[in-house]
This record gives sequence, structure tokens and C-alpha cells, in this order.
Amino acid sequence: MSDSARIAQTHGESHYAVIFTSKRVDDSGTDYEKAAERMIQRAAQQDGFLGLDSVRDRDRVGITISYWRDAEAIRAWHDVAEHRNVQELGRRLWYSEFAVRVCRVERSYSFGLPKSIE
Repeated sequence: MSDSARIAQTHGESHYAVIFTSKRVDDSGTDYEKAAERMIQRAAQQDGFLGLDSVRDRDRVGITISYWRDAEAIRAWHDVAEHRNVQELGRRLWYSEFAVRVCRVERSYSFGLPKSIE
């Protein structure tokens, strides 16, 4: 997440989170970056998408959490052909390992400084 990025706001009723933890290979390159950006844009167009938080460290370990209204929205995203194609590329080219966890968020709250203080 860049310095200008915002933390996803998911207040309100319970919802779901998909936690994708991965380790990229050394030479995943710009094709990976383009595909990742495209998947973020595509997910944001999906019915039930609530937001996303993503970070990656210097050792190439990343955690992306996408938030969804319900389990049906997650299944619909999983079934998008373009998403499935990029997942296959990830297995073959970009990741040395990954794990996916799906969980229900029972409550959510946050804090943020006023924009004038940031």
C-alpha cells in the first residue's frame, strides 16, 4: 500500500474477509504488477466488494485482504474467468508459495486522524 493509500473502511454489518498471504519469486517482474493492478480494478467492479488492504515486505512476503459483503460475493469473484487465469499464472510464474483464508468479520472499527493533521 502506498503512502497515499487509505485503509479499507468496512464498518457496519458483519462481512467476510479473504486473506491471501504469498511469497513472490525473485523475478516476478512488471507483468506481475500489471496483473495485480488489473485484479484490484476488476474486483472493485464486483457486486459485494467492500475494499482491500495490501502490503508486501522486502523479503517478497505479501498479505492482501479483500473484504466482501457475503460468501456468495466471494464465490462469484472466485468464478470470474480473468481472475482464475491470473491465479494460474501466479501458481506457474509469480509465487513460490501462498495461502488463502476466508473468514467472517463479526465487527469492525477504526481510527483516523483528521486529514488536516496527516
